[in-house]
Amino acid sequence: VDLDTARQELEEFIPHVKNISDSSIKKMAGRDLMRFKEFKKQGMAVRFGRFTQKENKQIKKNVEEFLALTGIDSAEKLLFTSRYPEDKDTIHRLKIEHHFCEKISEGIPRPWRLIYYRARKIFDPNNYKGRYTKEEKEQLKKYQALHGNDWKKISELMSRSNLSVARKFSEIKSAINYGPWTEEETQKLMSAVKDVMRRKLTAENPSSVSSLEQSDTDLWIDREQLDQPLPWTEIETQVGSRYWRQCKQKWNSILTSKLTRGQKLSRGSNGLRTKITLIKRLYETKAEDANEVNWDELSNAIGDVPRTYVQSKFYRLKVSFVPLWKRRTFSEIIDYLYEKTLPDLEEKL
Repeated sequence: VDLDTARQELEEFIPHVKNISDSSIKKMAGRDLMRFKEFKKQGMAVRFGRFTQKENKQIKKNVEEFLALTGIDSAEKLLFTSRYPEDKDTIHRLKIEHHFCEKISEGIPRPWRLIYYRARKIFDPNNYKGRYTKEEKEQLKKYQALHGNDWKKISELMSRSNLSVARKFSEIKSAINYGPWTEEETQKLMSAVKDVMRRKLTAENPSSVSSLEQSDTDLWIDREQLDQPLPWTEIETQVGSRYWRQCKQKWNSILTSKLTRGQKLSRGSNGLRTKITLIKRLYETKAEDANEVNWDELSNAIGDVPRTYVQSKFYRLKVSFVPLWKRRTFSEIIDYLYEKTLPDLEEKL
């Protein structure tokens, strides 16, 4: 399939395909296009976002079956072959002979690359090593000074995952404030987000910038745009005194405050009504996993709040009311809230 045709055919399954590079399109045409068409025949849509428990189990099953098929003796060797230079050629040959790409993505309606990255995260023994010691933090600073943001290289030197070292460096690279946000910090955050959104809107629709500049309120972009992913490491740099996760959490709290238009959704009788509505709506979805829930639809039902508000409200509900919630499935948690907690909340209201 030529490049233009591949891009057109992939657009049916991946709406943001126009933003994907030509080299990635070529790879997806080979690895994903036929899979996507087959999933469509089965009535299955291509998925993005957080992986479900069911998908994680399928990935583990696919990897274990491939290991049994090829005789490779560990998932780490299969997925982190560069750590085993003496076995590298043999493993690459076995991957080609036994169609590694097809086997690892079997039964999962997602782009192959995302499945591969998820498998690496699941099976990386360096991913779960607990807190960083003071010595490790100093090591990380030194390695970053030597190698820049080559997190793959640094992760090998520290025996930590790429994601782990990148995130930790983001936290420790400057004097981070863990106390309450000052007015100056909040203004820096708002300015940084506005700057990012202005550039994003300019790229997508130049005419929209004039309305952004003319707005006298902080609600200068509609709710759908405000709730989109933002480049948090860039925003972190502009704020200066907070790391990216703090910036993201603060922005979400600002969104909730502004988009509720002053409603006190968490207090008194309004708080009880919010909890009751949320439990009822979640029960009605009959979802088996959190990723099957339409959180945007739920947020509208609660009171035009961001999805993150609703998700955090659900988290507080399960932690506060559901005993041993970590051992229960998503649907078991919802059933417990509906059967045990809801009647008490309604009586209290």
